[in-house]
Amino acid sequence: MTEADRLDTLLKETRTFMPSQAFKNQANFADPAIYEQAANDPEAYWAAQAENLTWFTKFTKTLEWNPPHAKWFSDGTLNATYNAVDRHREGIRKNKAAIIWEGEPGDSRVLTYDMLGREVDRAAHMLKSLGVGKGDRVAIYLPMIPELPIAMLACAKIGAIHTIVFAGFASTSLKDRILDADAKLLITADAGYRRGNIVPLKQNADEAVEGTNVEHVLVVTRVGEKANTTWHEKDVSWHDLMAKTPTTPFPAEPMNAEDILYILYTSGTTGKPKGIVHTTGGYLVGANTSMRSVFDIKDSDVYFCTADIGWVTGHTYIVYGPLSAGATTVMYEGAPDFPDRDRLFAIIEKYAVTILYTAPTSIRTFMKWGPSYIDQHDVSTLRLLGSVGEPINPEAWMWYHVHIGKEHCPIVDTWWQTETGCAMIAPLPGLMTTKPGSATRPVPGISVDVVDENGVSVGPGNGGYLVITKPWPSMLRTIWGDDERFKKTYFGKFEGIYLPGDGAHLDEDNYIWILGRIDDVINVSGHRIGTMEVESALVEHESVAEAAVIGRSHDVKGQAIAAFVTLREGIASSDELVKELKQFVSTKIGAMARPEEIYFTAELPKTRSAKIMRRLLRDIAEGRALGDTTTLADPSVVESLKQQYQEKES
Repeated sequence: MTEADRLDTLLKETRTFMPSQAFKNQANFADPAIYEQAANDPEAYWAAQAENLTWFTKFTKTLEWNPPHAKWFSDGTLNATYNAVDRHREGIRKNKAAIIWEGEPGDSRVLTYDMLGREVDRAAHMLKSLGVGKGDRVAIYLPMIPELPIAMLACAKIGAIHTIVFAGFASTSLKDRILDADAKLLITADAGYRRGNIVPLKQNADEAVEGTNVEHVLVVTRVGEKANTTWHEKDVSWHDLMAKTPTTPFPAEPMNAEDILYILYTSGTTGKPKGIVHTTGGYLVGANTSMRSVFDIKDSDVYFCTADIGWVTGHTYIVYGPLSAGATTVMYEGAPDFPDRDRLFAIIEKYAVTILYTAPTSIRTFMKWGPSYIDQHDVSTLRLLGSVGEPINPEAWMWYHVHIGKEHCPIVDTWWQTETGCAMIAPLPGLMTTKPGSATRPVPGISVDVVDENGVSVGPGNGGYLVITKPWPSMLRTIWGDDERFKKTYFGKFEGIYLPGDGAHLDEDNYIWILGRIDDVINVSGHRIGTMEVESALVEHESVAEAAVIGRSHDVKGQAIAAFVTLREGIASSDELVKELKQFVSTKIGAMARPEEIYFTAELPKTRSAKIMRRLLRDIAEGRALGDTTTLADPSVVESLKQQYQEKES
């Protein structure tokens, strides 16, 4: 591997944090031998974990592997909703809170497992009355309200395949997904709330269903008269139909482990949407196992994942993972800064949340705002923190640890994807010493490596392609309707080995550092530099809250580094600060990583799930037409940046 082909983490992190003895003593996974046992016989490990689910027909086959296609537990039958709801209703968790819901305007609702089960049964009867059956596809386009998980679970109970479309998508994106899945039914709402504004979901849905095979549009009333809803022949009121629906239990449909549970379309794609297919048995085993291992979930926990169910994080870690483990899961409908910047911390205090799972971009936003919004509230009930969505900068990790975790909460930094179904690289909090910025090591039962261009392991101290070398239960099975694309995209580079598309560095302790997408690697005069390391260097500066780094074309260097920087509250931008930041990066990493340009911005373009849209920043820097901006939390941010960039270039 030549120097020009290497991917290095040039930032050195020496801080380490061991779990406390008190946490070790109560951890679900407390025996370090679990790693070796799972590595020696991963099939036996996963078969044992599968015993934590309720099977209608016990499986006798664990894995059938015909690369790149895997089947897990293929002769077993079960039902996802039975495992997530019904079995808890039948036992001691019957009256335990399953879902705690907080609406943006301040309304709230608590559903016990028994209450949730009754709602799901009625919804299942309702779906059947609309002609939906096993294998039919149901598109769900709802805000973060209880009817969203109820609709998901009702689909799973009858064996229908749900495909959830994030409520931030516009009508065109919704239509593309409805057409690709050939959905029979669309479930939507009259409207939703976002930062006090009304989002016209029904209006978008009306445009999206034209020219599709959708037979009915089932409409939940969320906003009411202010939504100005127009009703059409296909429309059916969720509430009116539920009122007419039997309250009798609905028997869970026995599903083969390899029957499809859901299709989820990946975000940020161009052209035809990419429908990721997850099946019932393997996906549920992965979701349930990671809740118990990575999140150390207990019956006494109140667990709060701040993601949207429209993304895979919400599927796995708001609905199927927590509920299959019998946990109490918190759902919040709105924006984290509405009506004020302390909203999430008010929710933590109100419900005595014990586990918080959020995104690095959210943490960096909290950094920008400062700790005063946290300090207004009692967050002492927190015992475990999690990070998801993209690599977390070491300084953001430390801020999370100090200001939200109050220096006593282990942090589980998780790496995974829509395609993997559940967390793949993450510390087990009762066992693993953590390092700020590293997702540490693969969870038990997962085989990960870092390899060079030829698929050869690079070994400690080197960087390369992150790969998963063995199948795992919650892996995607295919791309809906396009198996060739599945093979080419994920298994086309290294035969029989899954390529996530991320670069990674393996340090001397065999800890994995995610460097971001391979596409985001910048080649500056032959030096391949990961955007993550430059961003981390910038965020380490005391004036910087957040940074997004991209590469743009350069006549001499091939590519030059452009950095978009958000400053902490009270810090003013200046030419002197630009020079200082450039030198700071140069000192931390090396002259080759010195940004060519630094642009100060009050906000970075982010999706409503808090991911920075670096693709749009590249479009701005290269002077290209902007790509799809429908998922942005605030589209005006992009226009402001574009204008600023053009003014500086001129």
